[in-house]
Amino acid sequence: MPLRTEAKRVLVGAGARILFYPTLVYNVLRNKTQAEFRWWDEVDQFLLLGAVPFPRDVPRLKHLGVGGVITLNEPYETLVPSSLYHAHGINHLVIPTRDYLFAPTYEDINRAVDFIHRNTSSGQKTYVHCKAGRGRSTTIVVCYLVEHKHMTPASAFEYVRSIRRRVLLHPSQWKAIYEYSKGRSSATICHSFSGDGVLVKEANLEFHSGSSHDTTKKDLGIVPKVSSRWFLIPLLSCLFSSPRFSSGRGRDQVSLPIASDLILPKGVSPIPSTDTCHC
Repeated sequence: MPLRTEAKRVLVGAGARILFYPTLVYNVLRNKTQAEFRWWDEVDQFLLLGAVPFPRDVPRLKHLGVGGVITLNEPYETLVPSSLYHAHGINHLVIPTRDYLFAPTYEDINRAVDFIHRNTSSGQKTYVHCKAGRGRSTTIVVCYLVEHKHMTPASAFEYVRSIRRRVLLHPSQWKAIYEYSKGRSSATICHSFSGDGVLVKEANLEFHSGSSHDTTKKDLGIVPKVSSRWFLIPLLSCLFSSPRFSSGRGRDQVSLPIASDLILPKGVSPIPSTDTCHC
């Protein structure tokens, strides 16, 4: 790891430790005084996204049908041990990820997405959380929607933001999402080559809505037929007491892989809300 990168990790890690309890208290106070500041939100029937749970929340999660919890926190910011989840029959996947400027690795995203899918397939819900339920956990949820709900990264993020308005992704987290999306697309291409793929050549493409003069870069190759279907770091974020929650809430076309150097998708505003907390 380059010296500069490691120095950044150390510096950010120290700052995150200092800010953890003040921001946790801040979040709890907002949760107790603002009805819209929920501790977790239901993204779909089998997926919850939210902030770090307290031990007293475990029975509540079990009552909601949660059979698995994904923790993106580092050890110092984890408030519930795996043993307590296991005592309530809840599986626990721990993916320690540094706060603020960092994202889970491609391999860890794969593990998390598969974990959610297994729970969903057995009719159980998964609770995905970091400190405030804004950045690290949102990265996982967006990737799940990309893989299993066939959304684009941009549309998946907008969907999540329509439910939990304070979600916010750092550029490194956007990068991780696009790399995951492209990697999964490549895996699908290889799998589909046996007969469901089509070879796309430059001559076959018209980059527009009618003009052949668009110079936009596109990845070319064998692609499967699929059905249509920034950064000021806010410092305050998450604390102790009874949190509020929300519960419940044609034709085939060629789909091209998404460019991996795209960080923020077109149409997604850099700072989605006026909240000043961050996870």
